[in-house]
Amino acid sequence: MKKITYILAFIVFISCKDNEPKLTTLQGNAIGTTFTIKYLGESTIDFESKIDSLIKLVNKSTSTYIPTSDISKINKGDSTVIIDSYFKEVFIKSERIYKETNGDFDPTVGILVNAWGFGPEKEIQDLDSLKITQLLKYVGFNKVKLQNNKVFKQYPEIYFDFNAIGKGFLVDVIGRLFERYHIKNYMVEIGGEIRAKGKNHHGEFWRIAIENPNFDGTRSIATTIQLKNESIATSGNYRKFKTTTDGKKYVHTINTKTGYANESNLLSASVITKGDCADADGYATAFMAMGLEKTKLFLKSHNELKSFLIFADENGELKTFKSENFED
Repeated sequence: MKKITYILAFIVFISCKDNEPKLTTLQGNAIGTTFTIKYLGESTIDFESKIDSLIKLVNKSTSTYIPTSDISKINKGDSTVIIDSYFKEVFIKSERIYKETNGDFDPTVGILVNAWGFGPEKEIQDLDSLKITQLLKYVGFNKVKLQNNKVFKQYPEIYFDFNAIGKGFLVDVIGRLFERYHIKNYMVEIGGEIRAKGKNHHGEFWRIAIENPNFDGTRSIATTIQLKNESIATSGNYRKFKTTTDGKKYVHTINTKTGYANESNLLSASVITKGDCADADGYATAFMAMGLEKTKLFLKSHNELKSFLIFADENGELKTFKSENFED
């Protein structure tokens, strides 16, 4: 899933004054995207090497793009795999969000993600309603369970894909690293998913921008926010999609009920929470599958979430919706 929230590019970092805390910035690549990490305070800890180690551990546990990872072995039918704490946390979070969203968020949709050509496995050519119906048999988080740190699947064909929650989860893992070393002011961004604590070196809450869904590849800002010890994740279908020779458009967010990859009127969903970034990531994905009206209803009963939605009206014009507790 291509994520579209990003740190304000035009923030000007002025020279640090004597009384300003030291700002350290780390940048690199992880899980198929880029990351930017900023933190304040003097430290002799080599966070760069520690972060690199965490990325490798999370990849070894949950990356479908690594054939020897735990998730890849489980997807291939290996029932002897003893899962680690990373896999277990992602599994339990996924199960909870699956239930809360009535299945609109479902990491067992992986077999359909592959079939439509958005996953690491070979896509299915000439995918029709009959084939989709057959594949839907292997979708449903109610068909899998954890027992004694092993994963049991109702069907061996069930294929886990944690990409819709994975970036947010890695953000949390790195954020917790800083907290273990008593770093109180930090911002971790991976592929647009962000967890921020404390304030920046100007004594302000970390300021974040949310992009407009521009189909022409350009980038522009829809709104900006300040994260007050919060996490944000944004999901959108307008950067990662496929168009067939007959003009049909297929997006990477698969409807777990129908099995189809059709675009809805909801173009972008940003979710902010005081909780983990993985949670925000999962809800943002679910909202894209739900569509606008269903998402609005969901938000009414989940005041712990703040959301900014961008959608196309009946005339194709871009409109926005903010949850009542959303603050620009």
